[in-house]
Amino acid sequence: MIAHPKVPPRKVLTDVEIDRHITPNTKSDKIARAFTKVLRFIADKFFAKRYGHRAVVLETVAAVPGMVGGLWLHLSSLRRMSDDEGWIRTLLDEAENERMHLMTFIEIAQPNGFERFVIMVTQLMFYNAYFWLYLFAPRTAHRVVGYFEEEAVISYTQYLNEVEAGRHENVPAPQIAIDYWQLNPDARLTDVIIAVRADECEHRDVNHHFVDAIDARREKRKAG
Repeated sequence: MIAHPKVPPRKVLTDVEIDRHITPNTKSDKIARAFTKVLRFIADKFFAKRYGHRAVVLETVAAVPGMVGGLWLHLSSLRRMSDDEGWIRTLLDEAENERMHLMTFIEIAQPNGFERFVIMVTQLMFYNAYFWLYLFAPRTAHRVVGYFEEEAVISYTQYLNEVEAGRHENVPAPQIAIDYWQLNPDARLTDVIIAVRADECEHRDVNHHFVDAIDARREKRKAG
């Protein structure tokens, strides 16, 4: 029998800036921001304060961009015979991390059959939409993810406040979360939310940085 390796553990990030926002300046930024706000409105109406169930569905979506971007850049690197400057590994790590968020919140929220159906439909629609967006407008695609993650940080902060206020039970952390983030054996839901929120802060900053890098490349080509 083949032994399948486990996902490597991850340290909880502590040196992250929680309240960071990139003001949209270009047309691309404004489109990305508007798209994100529309999805946020839909999520708020559908899930309200059911943050655990919201996390299950949205983390399914959040795990898509890194895989799409990593795959496309992998193929581009092969086709162009050029170095990827570390982008592929960063994006694939992001996708893996978001998948672990999903695995964690499945244990916490226990999605029902309808929510699992919503997950399948949402993933199908978003994967195809994001693939074409990344193919023709990678800058906008990365900005979309940056804004997605900004909203994710806000949602997890609200979730944390609700748990700390006693409006949601501070249940024990699932074993998968304890193993992945190397949490204390007696860790609770609040510890999980803090760890996940820190991850989202990192993904936010990385994707906004990728936008800056794409802009810099374009300026360099113009100057050259």
